[in-house]
Amino acid sequence: MKTSAKNRIDKIIGSKMRADEGSVIEEVENLEKQANVERSTVDVQPPKTENAVRHIYVHIPFCARICPYCAFYKERADPAQTQRFCEALLIDLESVAQRFQLCTETIFFGGGTPTALSTPQLEFVLRGLQARLDLRRVTEWTIEANPGSVSPRKAAMMMSSGVTRISLGVQSWDDPLLVLLGREHDAAQAERSYRTLRDVGAKNVSIDLMFGLPGQTLAQWEATLERTVALEPEHISTYCLTYEEDTDFFLRHARGEYQRDIENEARFFETSMRVLERAGYQQYEISNYARPGYESAHNRGYWAGNDYLGVGPSGFSTVAAERWQNVCDYRSYTDRIAARTSPVISIESLTPEIKRSEQIALLLRTRWGVPAEWVKPWPNECAELFDLDLLRKLDGRFALTRKGRLLADTVTAAFV
Repeated sequence: MKTSAKNRIDKIIGSKMRADEGSVIEEVENLEKQANVERSTVDVQPPKTENAVRHIYVHIPFCARICPYCAFYKERADPAQTQRFCEALLIDLESVAQRFQLCTETIFFGGGTPTALSTPQLEFVLRGLQARLDLRRVTEWTIEANPGSVSPRKAAMMMSSGVTRISLGVQSWDDPLLVLLGREHDAAQAERSYRTLRDVGAKNVSIDLMFGLPGQTLAQWEATLERTVALEPEHISTYCLTYEEDTDFFLRHARGEYQRDIENEARFFETSMRVLERAGYQQYEISNYARPGYESAHNRGYWAGNDYLGVGPSGFSTVAAERWQNVCDYRSYTDRIAARTSPVISIESLTPEIKRSEQIALLLRTRWGVPAEWVKPWPNECAELFDLDLLRKLDGRFALTRKGRLLADTVTAAFV
């Protein structure tokens, strides 16, 4: 689950940014000197909370190439606007830090492709975030990276800036499938990027993979899993292709060019469980496997129903009983921040029933399951799911069986 929230902008022209490290730090320091400048109140003010918010998401919407299957908000970067956007992010982040009590434990940079930013621009954002937040309690700082945009210099900079975890979007080790997916890298480049991350000291790397692709065979999928395991990443995510609206793949599926094969998808999923568990990875969520101690702390915060703040266009935040979303356009987002108006375009009130339903749906996907008392209102459904060997009781909690993981959406539908 990827969620987002607020963003920033600023007033330094992109051409002012020199490519050397010293100028990046100088720009950050200059912004820090301006931190005490009085700012106008934004027009939409999400609520304050008595409880500290521990999770922050930063959305970087830029991609070198637009993948035909991806429904997340993303755009090709406009070099004339990118630096201005980065500066806006820092202003928005500072505003968020002033309005909410923060006790930051996890940070996640997603997109888009955060590493699509130039090395100086990405460093500008990372150093700026460090300057604005107390990061002493941070246990995990993740950045999503595209293998096509991981250079030794950029990788070393991320490690020296406090990043602790890299999520590498490999998707496949099969070059024809990478072409189908519109990726800018090939398998050889993906492996070089992985080794580059290791060479600069990255000790927590996750590799993202996709299955159920048009024309993909079970043999190809098993080979992809085996090659991934051979690299020994700490974490592996495996996602089944879904045909999302507003994507090229959705249109091709609607025209009948691509077909879903649910039984074949189940075989891919079963293969994932078998190969990865045999290699020592524990499936701690339907799509996520980790070596002991390397589960994603940020995503576990989402699944547990914790409050989180997002920065960036299209980003979502959830605090207490309210959820809000930022405008889904980085230019508009930047302009709003520059004008000292809110980037928020919608706010939703969450009832206790809605929040509990969401928690049940998310936690049932994890190996920890849900507290048994949460599903007491559905005794008949629970009994039937036990009889079908889809649900089991574990230390006062209800969790999916191995068979139940194959039908997770069906099981969840019984309770929400």
